[in-house]
This record gives sequence, C-alpha cells and structure tokens, in this order.
Amino acid sequence: MHTFPAEVEPGDALSTGILFRVYLVPRFCSLCCSLVFLQFKMAPDLVLGCCLVSSAQRGCDVPFVENLHVRQALLRVLKARVRQLQAEGVAEVPVKRVAKRVTVARAPEAGGAQPPRQAQAGAQGAAATPSSRWAQKLDSDQQLTEKRKQRLEGKLRKRVEKGAWQKQLRLEPRLLSRKLAGQLQHWEQGAPRSPWEEQLAQLLQEAPHRLSSEAAAAPADRGPESRLEGQQQRLLSFFECCLLTGHLPLAHHVLVTHHSKSQQQRLLTLSMYNMVMLGWARQGSFKELTYVFFMLKDAGLAPDLQSYAAALQCMGRLDQDAGTIRRCLKQMAQDGLQLQGLFTAVPLSAEERAELLRAVRKAKPTFTPPRPPVPSPQVNTSPLLREIYAKDPAVSYPRLHLSLKELQGLFQQQLRVEMATTITVESVEKVPLLTKEVLHARKTLAGLRTRWRTALYRELQETKESEAHAAREGRLSLFPYLCLLSEKEVVRMLLQTLQALPAQGESLLFLAHELGLRVFKRKQLRNEVQELEQRYSKYLHLLASDTQVAEPCLPRQHWEALGVPEAPHEQPWPMSVVVQLGKQLAEVLVRAAQMPSSLAAPRSPGTLIPVLYHVYSFRSFRQIGILKPHPAFTQLLETAAERTLTFESTDVPMLCPPLPWTSPHSGAFLLSPTRMMRSVEGSQQHQLLLERCPPAELHGALDALTQLGNCAWRVNGRVLDLVLELFTDKGCPRLGVPAPPSEAPRPPEGRQAPKRCLLPEVSPAEKAEMRRELARRLKVAREMQSLRADALYRLSLAQHLRHRVFWLPHNMDFRGRTYPCSPHFNHLGSDLARALLEFAQGRPLGPHGLNWLKIHLVNLTGLKKRESLQARRDYADELMEDILDSADRPMTGRKWWMEADEPWQALACCMEVARAVRAPDPTAYVSHFPVHQDGSCNGLQHYAALGRDSVGAASVNLLPSDLPQDVYSEVAAQVEVFRRQDAEQGVQVAQVLEGFISRKVVKQTVMTVVYGVTRYGGRLQIEKRLREIHDFPQVRGAETPDPAGHWAAGGPDTGSCLCPPWGPPAGPMGASPPPQSARGHWPRAIRRCRGNLGPAHALPSPSPQDFVWEASHYLVRQVFNSLQEMFSGTRSIQRWLTESARLISHTGSAVEWVTPLGIPIIQPYHRDSKVMIKGGLQSLTFSSSVDTSQKPNTLKQKNGFPPNFIHSLDSSHMMLTALHCYRKGLTFVSVHDCFWTHAADVAVMNQVCREQFVRLHSQPILHNLSRFLIERFCSDPRTSKSIWVSRLMDTLLSVPKTGTFNLEQVKHSTYFFS
Repeated sequence: MHTFPAEVEPGDALSTGILFRVYLVPRFCSLCCSLVFLQFKMAPDLVLGCCLVSSAQRGCDVPFVENLHVRQALLRVLKARVRQLQAEGVAEVPVKRVAKRVTVARAPEAGGAQPPRQAQAGAQGAAATPSSRWAQKLDSDQQLTEKRKQRLEGKLRKRVEKGAWQKQLRLEPRLLSRKLAGQLQHWEQGAPRSPWEEQLAQLLQEAPHRLSSEAAAAPADRGPESRLEGQQQRLLSFFECCLLTGHLPLAHHVLVTHHSKSQQQRLLTLSMYNMVMLGWARQGSFKELTYVFFMLKDAGLAPDLQSYAAALQCMGRLDQDAGTIRRCLKQMAQDGLQLQGLFTAVPLSAEERAELLRAVRKAKPTFTPPRPPVPSPQVNTSPLLREIYAKDPAVSYPRLHLSLKELQGLFQQQLRVEMATTITVESVEKVPLLTKEVLHARKTLAGLRTRWRTALYRELQETKESEAHAAREGRLSLFPYLCLLSEKEVVRMLLQTLQALPAQGESLLFLAHELGLRVFKRKQLRNEVQELEQRYSKYLHLLASDTQVAEPCLPRQHWEALGVPEAPHEQPWPMSVVVQLGKQLAEVLVRAAQMPSSLAAPRSPGTLIPVLYHVYSFRSFRQIGILKPHPAFTQLLETAAERTLTFESTDVPMLCPPLPWTSPHSGAFLLSPTRMMRSVEGSQQHQLLLERCPPAELHGALDALTQLGNCAWRVNGRVLDLVLELFTDKGCPRLGVPAPPSEAPRPPEGRQAPKRCLLPEVSPAEKAEMRRELARRLKVAREMQSLRADALYRLSLAQHLRHRVFWLPHNMDFRGRTYPCSPHFNHLGSDLARALLEFAQGRPLGPHGLNWLKIHLVNLTGLKKRESLQARRDYADELMEDILDSADRPMTGRKWWMEADEPWQALACCMEVARAVRAPDPTAYVSHFPVHQDGSCNGLQHYAALGRDSVGAASVNLLPSDLPQDVYSEVAAQVEVFRRQDAEQGVQVAQVLEGFISRKVVKQTVMTVVYGVTRYGGRLQIEKRLREIHDFPQVRGAETPDPAGHWAAGGPDTGSCLCPPWGPPAGPMGASPPPQSARGHWPRAIRRCRGNLGPAHALPSPSPQDFVWEASHYLVRQVFNSLQEMFSGTRSIQRWLTESARLISHTGSAVEWVTPLGIPIIQPYHRDSKVMIKGGLQSLTFSSSVDTSQKPNTLKQKNGFPPNFIHSLDSSHMMLTALHCYRKGLTFVSVHDCFWTHAADVAVMNQVCREQFVRLHSQPILHNLSRFLIERFCSDPRTSKSIWVSRLMDTLLSVPKTGTFNLEQVKHSTYFFS
C-alpha cells in the first residue's frame, strides 16, 4: 500500500501537483498514481498530465502509455469522479499558503459548481476570497502542465504510431511462382535450428544461370538499353532515400508490394533488390535478406557481386558457420564471379569491408584481399595533348601567392560555409533610419516568424503522417524525401523562400522546382570531414607559395597520387519527384504562413489571413498558377528594411581552391557533390556517356576545368564604391546600374486608368489600348525588378568578399563550354560584373605590359576597331589627359569613360593605367588587371578553318594583314550594294533604308547566323536594332516611361534610371529574385536597359508609315545572301551538318559525337513528354524534353547540330590554350572566345592561342566526325536496310570538300585574337 506525506490533504490541487512531480513520479506506476488521485480533487487534464509525466520520467512502457484500453478506462474513472464532485456542489479555490501547505476555502454552495478557473474568476468579488495571486499561480501551473502534457502526448503518439506502423509493414514476400511460394512456406514452418542459412544456400544453387548481358537486360542496369526512366528512376530514388533516412522496413514493404503484382514487378531491377539487401545486411537481418533473395529468384534475375557481397557481409555480422559461407562462395564461383571482385568492384565502406572479409576468412582462412588498385598511370593518347602530359622536370606550374598556413585557414572557412549549407550576407540596399515605424515593423516580423516556425513544424508533421500512411499502402509517397532533412532545416528553408518571394509573385511550378532542388542538393552533403582535411592539406603543398613537391605535376595528378577514394555517384532524382516534393513544401508554407488581418486593415477583427495567395495569371499567352504575397506583408517587409540576403553555399564563390576534377561527378566544392557536365534535372544521358567513357579520354577536360577554377580573384574596391554610390541613389540604366522601385513606371492614371475599362461608355478599341498600355508597363516593371535583384545579389556578394581572396569553380555544358558554378557573381556577366573583378595575384607589367593596357582600354571604348595596334596605342596617348581625369574624378570630371562601349571596364582600366604611368618604374608596377583578347567572329573563324576557305579566312582575320578585317562592316557594305541596286529599280523599302544600314544593324545577325539563327530570329534582331534608330520611320506614338513614371515619346534621360518594378524588393534574401521569364538573360537585359527602352518594349501597330517590319524582312534576306557569297565553304559545311542531323533523328536516335579532346556529346532534344502532378493547390503540368524514351525532336536536332558542333570546337580550342598557358606558368581564364591574362603575358598567350588553333584544325575533324557517325548509326545490321540509314550513309560519305587556305598563316595573324 502506497503512503503519502502527512502534510498533503485531499482536495489540495496545487500540493497534489507538487506531490506527483516530486514524490509519486519516481515511485509509483501510472495506474497506481491515477487511482490515488481519486482521493484528491483535481481536474482530469491535470491527472492525465501528471500520469504522462510519471511514465515519461521513468521511461517505462507500461500499459498506460501504449495500451489505449487502460487509458480510456482511466479517463472514464476520472470523469466519474468529477461528476461526483460537481454533484456535491464543491468548488475549490486555493487561498493561502502556510509553510509548505495550502489550505482550501470552500465557496458558498449557492454559487453552484464551477470549474476551478471559472471559480477563481467568479470569487474575486467575494469578501471571503483571498488574494487572486495564488489562483493565478495555480492557473499558470495548470497551463504549464497542459503544455507538457501536449508535448508528451505528441511524443507518445509517435512512439505508438511508429510501433503500429512497423507492424503494418509487410516483410514476407508474395511470390508469383507457386513452387517458390511453397518452398518459402515450408522453410518458415520448418524446424531446423538455422533454417534461413540453409534456405539461402539452396536458393543460390537454384538461382537461374544467365549470361551477364541477359541479367542486365532487366531495365535500368547497364548500357544504353538500361537507362532508368520514369517509374524505375523514381523507384530507385525512393529506395535510396529510405535507406538514407533509416526506413529500411518501408523500402522492403514497397519492394514486396511491387513484386507481388506482375505489372509492377517489371519495373524492379537487380540494383533495387541489391539496395534493399544491402540495407538488411548492414543490420544483420538474415531472415529479411533471404526474403529479398526469394523475390530475386522469383523475378528471374541472377545475383551479381553486390548480391553476394550483401549476403556474405550479413553472415560476417552474424558469425555464421563456415559451411554455409563455403556453399555461398562455391555458388558464386559457379556463377562466374571472382572472389577478388567483392573487394575491388563493389563500393564498400571500411566497416562493411571488414565484415565481408571476416565471413570469407571463415571459409578460407588464408585469403588475403587484393590491395586497393593503385591509380593506373593512364595517359591521354590524343595527339593534341601529348605535350601536356609529357614528363618534363623543367616545367614550372604556377603557384598561388598564399602560404600553406593561409590556405589551410581558408579551407576551414569554406568547410564551415558548406557544412552550414547557406550563407547570410549584408545587403547593399540603402540603410533606413531606425524610426519607431521601422523598429515596430521589425518587431512584428520577428513575432510572425516565431509563430510561423511553430505552424510549419506542425504542418510538416501532419504532412509526414499523411505521406507515411500512403507509403504503408505500398505507394511511392514523398515520406522518405521529407525525412532527408531535419524539420529545423526545412522550416528555415521555407522561411527563406517566403522572404525572397517577389511582390508580383512567382510561378508555383518554378517555386516547386527550386524547393525540390534545394532538398536534393542538401541531402548530398558528405560527412568525411576529417579524412578530407588531411588529404586537402597534402594537396595544398602543390599550390602554396612556401612548399615544394617532389615532382611537378598537374593538380588532378597530385590529388590522385594521394590515393583519394572516388566519391560515390549520386543517382539524380526524376523531375517529377523534384517538382512534387517542392510543391508539397510550398503548400505547407501556404497553410502555415498566416498573419493578423489587422496588418492589412487596422479596423478589421483580429482574425488570421493567409500571407500567400494562389492566383492565376497570363504569362506569354499561357495561364499559370502564381503564389503571391499579401500586399500588407510586402509592405511590412519594405518598412522593416532588413538588410540580409541568404544564399546556398554552392551559389557563392569558394574561399579556398576548389577540389580538382577527377571524374564526371567528383570535383569543385568540398562537401557538395557537383557534376562536371551540367544538364536539365532528371536528364541522365550526358552522365551515362561520361561514365562509359574511358577515364583517360576525359583528362584534358578535367584538367582544363581544374585550371580555370584555380585562378584566384579579388574585388576591385574602387569600382565597387562608385557603383554602390549610384545603386543606393537612383541608379543609372545607361551605365547598367538599375534604379530603385521608386523609379519604376506606375499604372496608368486618368483616362488610361485600368478601372475605366469597366465603364460602359468606353469603346472596345479603347479597352484594348488600355490593356496594351498596362501590359507594356507591367512588362517594363518586371524587367526592372529582374535587373534590380540581379544587381543587388551581385553587389552584395562583392561587398561581402571585398577584402577576401576567392575562387570560382567551373563545370561545363553538354557542348563542352565552361561556366563558373557561382551564378550571381562571376566574370561571365555584364560589363559591370566584369569590372568588379581582378586577379588576386599580381604580376609586374614588364616592358610591354603598359602598352597592352592602353590597347585594351581603346578596345573597350569600341573605337578604332579597324585601326592597327600601334594606332590604338597612339590614340590612348592622345587621350591620356581624359584617361587620368576619368581615374581621378570619375563622377565629377569630364566623364570620358561613360562614352565607352564597356564603360565600367574602361573606368577600371583608366585607374590601372593611371597607377602604372604614375609609378616610379612602370615596368615594375605590379598589375592585377586582366587584359582580354577577343576572337574575331570566332564561329566563322572555325568554319573558315574547317573548309580551308581563303575568302572567309581573310574576312575573319585568319590571314595576316596590316589592319584588322571587320566582317560585320564587310557584310554591311555588301548589303548596302544590294540595297542600292534595288533602290534604283524602285523598291520602296530599299529607298527608305538609305543611310540606315550600319555595322551595328547587322552585327548580331552575322554573329549568330553561324550558330544556327533562323531567318525569323535574324529578323527580330534587325527589327530591334532599327527601332533603336530615332529618325527611322517607327511605330506611330511609340512611348517610353520617364523617370517619374510618366510615358512620353523618346527614351529616358541619360542621367536617370529606369529599371525594377513598382513593388518593393521583397526579400527574405532581402531582395526578390527575378521573374522566371527573365532568368538567364540578365546581361542581355542590362544591355537593352542602357539604350532607349521605349522602342524596345513598344508593341508595334501596323501603320502606313511603319517600315520596320518590312525593312527587317528585307535586310535579313540580304544579310543571308551576303554571307552566302562571302562564306560559301561555311554554308556548305553547315548544310552537311544539318542534313546529317536530320537523317540521324529520323532513324530514331539523338545526334552524338566526340570532341577533338575526347568529350562525348549528345544533343538532349527529344519530343516533349507531358508530366502532370495532380492535387493540392493546382495540378502542375510541365513538358520534359530530356526523356530518352521519346523520339528525337527532328527540328531541334537538325537546327542545333551546326552551332553545337562549332561550340564544341571553340571549347576545345579554349581548353588547349588553358592547359598550355598553365604549363608555361600563366594565369588564364576565359569567357568562351574571349581569353584573359595579365598584361605582361598577353604576347605569350597570343602565341599559344594561335598555335593551338592551328594544331586543332590540322586534325581531320570533319572526316573523323563522318567515321564516328557511320560507326555509331550505320553499322547495326538490324537497321542497315532502312531507307533513312541508307540516305544517312550516303550523306556522311560525301564530306564537304575543302579549299586551299594554309592554316600555318594563322600563326602570323596579328588580329586573329586581339
């Protein structure tokens, strides 16, 4: 019998609560406690809370916790006691505390029975009622107990549900083979001491013996026939996530469910069975592993090395007898599998390898596993790379200017950034005054976020429960994906997304895709920090300024020599999973994020309203769903003016040298896996090609990417200060600095106001004009928002990195063109972006460096394009006074630099020239400024070299000449000849065009025609240029907004700005991201912003005076005719490539080829397959062109092949130049066909550039391409009789004939790159 302290009296609620927490909880079981409570007069919720505390603190699993029947009985007893007390008319109020006792005063019975809290309130006016302080204390105590009870109930409910869930998951397989099902039932009911071991041995002996090719014929194993598509890819990613999150029984349950249905069983592959088996092997669950072997045999598949590795590993963990292991090894040998392959061909952790070895040595005590294979000294055999990989002790690769200790410190900083997954930086937006309004807005936001975190946790848990229920039914739910990240990480990610949402909203499809990708990227973080730290420290000995290595080598070679194990290849998720997961998270955010209605309407009741609204809008004539923030929330963000931006760690430059690229999926960031070849999410065809390629064939690309990423950068602080001065004021679109929201155009007012459309007296024509006017303004506003957000991101990162050294890791697209991984701050951006960067490592100018700085400055102005280098130097000397004035007084002087084609880069160069000429010894001045050398219409240069076209070669500076040839001016002159002839014959449009045909009008079309631009695209380019000419016959009434938001004829004032939308830059990241339609086109948008915005955005309306449409049609036709005459060899090669691609796509294949450096290329253009994700806010439908099960898109294949092939050649030329410059000790980076280095090294880089171009085109490129395509698409006997294959063979054999141009002359061409 339990006894109690004498000072506790029945009916004393507060003392009883203390009693239970202090005295009863450690001593009694929950059931005894509940019975004892019948003596005390307490509310049932307090009884239940104390009982829960009792169970939780003792950590017991008594029936009260897990047996619902006992719990319900207890509640019934307690409720009966309450009714008994109420019938007695007793109300209890704590009144007084003496020593450690609390006495009870009874209220008059006439008052009727009340619950304790109501009694406290009702007794306040009674004379006998003591101070309410004790009542408040009891009330707060009960509230605290209630919270604890809810918390504990949640934990206990999860435990109960988890246990019930595990019991619901099916482990026993449902076999389709009656014989196997009978064997399984017999073994399950048999009496042997270890039936499962005997069962496995028997199963292995009876497993079907297949050839390896037959075993791989099941979908998704090896080779191009086994690509994971659709449901198979989704299944594999589901199983992978289950293992990562510790939900192996769920993976097994889904495997059993799919295996039991013949239609779904076809989706299962050997790798899926192996994945689940490996999970059971790690847990030592031999019975479940045998279940999977039963299903494997039932599916008609033969076990491979991974299957045997899982079985033997499990035996090692369970310490099985040698006989069972011996039978397993014997069967493996009979299947033609080598024992050594378990240790060399199967990826295993150290612990798994030890257990496997333990099992093998039981059967073979003398067995010694083979040592890890030493990296084979494979060397690329390409003749183009022979010099690069030739061992030369005299070679001196460049080193960084930082010591080993400094680099190790930078490594630790980068490691912390990547482990945090995000980085927060200060925004460069103008700092607001900390008024009461601002402080109140920030306080309100902080309170809302606290509330949202709680709501998000609750919504996430409910979503997980719902998805777990779907998974228990055998469906591929999102449950394991939702468990990849902790709830804290997901909540933080969703709040960042809410903060970054622009005022005009964002497409739900885009938002879902972004959220899904962020989860995928974060789940890939590897946790090998200690081992990585040791190896990276050794690697730094190759790069540091104060260390030495035994033998000079390339970074990749040094890293491989350290014996670094290959990182496991991550299976990409299908696009449908990415979007569905992101959509689910977006809906969680919509449900959880609510705010008081008083923020929107101060006089409204204090109800909660959604922060996000789902609306539909038209974008480019398509109706799409948009998530839009409430205007009150946007206004709150604007008022609070929080100055922080949050970026993913992989979206910012690195703080230490990147890891060298060693494989298609290993390199760049320390912990975040990055693919060597970027592609659309869900696409695997590029990665599969790279994986099948012999490793040595990729060495050239791997080493070139590593070299580009190893260039150290720093921020040009003086230029940054000037840009920030403009940015925080009113911007300057003419200089590429977008304006703030206050400068954006406003919706029309007066007679043009949108609300007038509702008036009955307004005609349909007026309504249409109002809609067009509003659409024009909205379009300008969206583009301005895009530009502002892009500039904000770039400038904020530049300010954050101002006093740091940083690196830009690179990867490449499917054509081989290289790009920095950091999207917001790199050297591939606009003029402004390039001007902010300079080399962190300087070099003395030497005898010729200052001259190259002057030439580069003149090149940036856009003047003297057809003058010699000496004339450009002389011109710079003539302008030295203006140059120095620009450097000293950029904003208050004569502002000569603002007239340049590239004003910010010109200003940065002015400053560098000024410092150099004022140095005591200009030759000793250490310059960090990058000097550029641009190819002269590089695409046409490659075409002319391929066809040995002498006329074309002369036009693009492949031939030596005293003055540079300008192909754009030559085409304009040829078009002018055609125009004059037509004008004489009375052609009206030719007469109107007199005086308007210039280099600028035709340049873009000439530049892009080599890259496959169509006549339609060329017409749009020329139309845009014509509309920029003020005195050309334009659309009548073309209008453009002025800085005040009004619309007037002509363009904006040159000193004012016109850029972002009228909504404030909402931003969790501090600023809103650009709209989806503008992403990826920021540099183009910035260039457009410099000029007259009005004509560029005006919608043409046909009128007799409008010749733009007709003139652009006429000019594009003449441009194509001129190019046909000037580049006949180019056009013949282009037609050959186009026809070959058309015939290849008709055979049912996508076009493939291999670049001269050995990079395999495949065009990812297939017919669109519609993917629909139903339910939720809306059904999302998106098109996927990367589904290789779909037929190729013939139009895109044939139009894309010529430009993509030329891009693969210019990337090969760049990589060759990069590798040879690195071997000569130069700093080298590129922007495609624009090569950068120090001023002192320009001459050396120019020599290397020309030599490698000649070596590249000395190879029989077109004949090699023809042979490859014939072997790839025409050698299959099964398709040789196809009419398309026959035509393809004939076409490929007729390689275009070449001219007589001598490539060696390129080496002596001064203006080839200049």
